[in-house]
Amino acid sequence: MRILIQKFGGTSLSSDHARDHVIRHISRERSNGFSVVVVVSAMGRKGDPYATDTLLQLIRENGDKLPARERDMLLGCGEVISAAALCSLLIANGIPSVVLTGGQAGMLTDEQFGHARIKEIRPEKVLNHLGAGSVVIVTGFQGSTAQGDITTLGRGGSDTSATALGAALRAEMVDIYTDVNGILTADPRIVEEAKPLPVVSYAEICNMARQGAKVIHPRAVEIAQQAKVPLRVRSTFSEETGTLVTDLSTIKMELSVKDRHVTGIAHVSGITQISVKAIKGRNDVQLQVFQSMAKHHISVDFINVTPSGAVYTVFDKDAERAVRVLQDGGYAPSAINGCAKVSVIGGGMNGEPGVMARIVEALTEQGITIMQSADSNTTIWVLVREADMAEALRALHAKFELHR
Repeated sequence: MRILIQKFGGTSLSSDHARDHVIRHISRERSNGFSVVVVVSAMGRKGDPYATDTLLQLIRENGDKLPARERDMLLGCGEVISAAALCSLLIANGIPSVVLTGGQAGMLTDEQFGHARIKEIRPEKVLNHLGAGSVVIVTGFQGSTAQGDITTLGRGGSDTSATALGAALRAEMVDIYTDVNGILTADPRIVEEAKPLPVVSYAEICNMARQGAKVIHPRAVEIAQQAKVPLRVRSTFSEETGTLVTDLSTIKMELSVKDRHVTGIAHVSGITQISVKAIKGRNDVQLQVFQSMAKHHISVDFINVTPSGAVYTVFDKDAERAVRVLQDGGYAPSAINGCAKVSVIGGGMNGEPGVMARIVEALTEQGITIMQSADSNTTIWVLVREADMAEALRALHAKFELHR
């Protein structure tokens, strides 16, 4: 069998109009000779009756004491409703289909309710239904323990379900359908000149996703990369093929794409920068600071350490608590809230002279202060004031000519 995985997010299933497009995508791929597995998210977004956030609000309004196991039982309902509704529509359109929960599809997980990890996939039941000619609709975001308890996979869980099934079934492709036509060079709500990328590498999209681009979860991309299953990020509301995510070394590329140094610009806002100086006569400031953050479950990022202290960032929501923890430890931290992390991402920047110089030039020309910076093989990060973030994104996008 030629197997294709199609994953449809909440906005792709939230209206009659959207579901009509979903039916057309499924019908087209069946006509193209594929056996189709469809992975679905819960319908809609917060406020819609079956959305995951709405179910979470139901818990909060009813005592907010639901244990993790029972919480996962409730949260799995949204995907079941999506799957059942889509199954009915497919059959009404003459397309045989069957619904399997994550557990029934063979997705076995550990027992970390709320953020379970997939241990193995036993896809025999999926293959049997595909062999009988049915479209197999699988509830995303969920699996099952060895004891039969429902588990959920945490943020990006439906993307993870889709790529994990693609790996287990040796699918030719995993199509991730969303409400945008592929992966763009920057957030189009901020950078009007942002344009779709026809092809990106696994590493590039992983970094873009980790740094704020919310098109696909990095965990899902990592699974696809390990299994060498190509992905496409596509719009539910278009016939365009979107963005192909694959190993660039295995496909024939245009020279202009291979030689690009920067692929895209991403951002994360709502960040506080914390600076801590060592206490005179002590040389354990880094150990004490980061142990105390870990002990209080405060996530840290953008870390720079020197013999005299440490500078790092936390989310604004954790900043007050982080400062209090440090003060309780005898330190006198300074904190600057309302910052943003801007990331310049590209697989071609490693070893390329002048990339940082162009970043500094672009921001300096706009009078934007760089408060902190760091880099890796494929990413350079700068910290700026959140008030400067939009202008920083536009300046960097223009400096690297990503609109071309």
